Amino acid sequence: MSSELSGLIGFVILLALILFRMPIGVAMALVGVGGIWWLGGLKMLAYAVGTAPFEATFPYSLSVLPLFIMMGVFASHSGISRKLFLGANAFVGHLRGGLAMATIGACAGFGSICGSSLATSATMAKVALPEMLRYNYDMRLASASVAAGGTLGIMIPPSLALAMYGVLTQTSIGQLYLAGILPGILGTALYAGAVWYVTFRDPKMGPPGPRHSWGERVKAIGSVGDVVLLFSLVLGGMFAGFFSATEAAAVGVVGAALIAVARRALTWVSLKAALWETATTIGMVFLILVGAKTFGFFIDLSGLPNYVVSLAEDIQFSPFWVLMIILFIYLILGCLLDAMSMMILTIPVVFPVISKLGIDPVWFGILMVTVSEVGLIHPPFGMNLFVVQATRPDISSGTIVRGILPFIGADFVRLALLIAFPSITLYLLG
Repeated sequence: MSSELSGLIGFVILLALILFRMPIGVAMALVGVGGIWWLGGLKMLAYAVGTAPFEATFPYSLSVLPLFIMMGVFASHSGISRKLFLGANAFVGHLRGGLAMATIGACAGFGSICGSSLATSATMAKVALPEMLRYNYDMRLASASVAAGGTLGIMIPPSLALAMYGVLTQTSIGQLYLAGILPGILGTALYAGAVWYVTFRDPKMGPPGPRHSWGERVKAIGSVGDVVLLFSLVLGGMFAGFFSATEAAAVGVVGAALIAVARRALTWVSLKAALWETATTIGMVFLILVGAKTFGFFIDLSGLPNYVVSLAEDIQFSPFWVLMIILFIYLILGCLLDAMSMMILTIPVVFPVISKLGIDPVWFGILMVTVSEVGLIHPPFGMNLFVVQATRPDISSGTIVRGILPFIGADFVRLALLIAFPSITLYLLG
């Protein structure tokens, strides 16, 4: 058996273990250990196991992850999500489907602070679903708008997925965040367009709410002024070169904590819960990183990345078609894995191909995250669908699936635009 075939079999075994619900970090570590022993023997295995945990966790650039995670946790505990929803609702709630559009806008705003799709969906489901149901929204539109809007959390900066991609590929996190702004805005607009399309076809799906006065709108803007200030300080300071991505994350943590204190949402109990949530989340991420480093050692040992690069050159596919094949594979994997797990799993094999073909790493990173967003809401395994259903067990999976289809269509339109016009992604980079 060739070493390349061993690497491919290792991938298949890994996917099987993940499908059987084994934690992905543990699955990657087990397959990596077995593969290294098979190809390199016990001495090679001892070297890999002795060095992989340190090499996976020592880079200074990784410090951005726990900081942005903590920033999102503090934001979740400070009631920001409800203020954002009420602020958006003050402007568009009187429109047909306005509450669903407000939900999407609030998801975009909360995602810019939180950085996590699943956390955004879970939080906004508790805030927005009761309001939409109170105004007799159809459950299909109400649940789908929360699930779809939640995906914006992994695109709108500061995105944990983009930060992880930057760490894994040594691509500038600042450039990735800057490149994610226009695609994030485009996604928000297309999701609002999907709501308009649904309510245009059937106005009963999203009845209009009450119109707010301009005084109420000004007050609503004031209620989220601290969030806008924090967002501007973190991203503006990073883009202007005042501080690095890690320093920006530290500023974000302090800012989110001060907002929570100012809103009297940060008690000793909530502080303890926030720190515990941050620790458990980053512990899970680092476990995945250690498993991925071990698995990556096995994949490198097998020579599979070089074989894939050579195969792409021998077949003489154009870079465009190779990119299409990779994105199609990511679309399938996105239905089974969260964005960061998928990224950690595949980057060792995929990124050498991307680099060899001369594809812009920033553009590819945005495309990868966009496809991940589609996977998060694509039936039957879209993770955001399960998050919304877990929040409201009375919603059947069939209801959410029927409601999510227009939003999936909007995602494919966005993906097509980003592929056809790379300038949408790269414009702000100058």
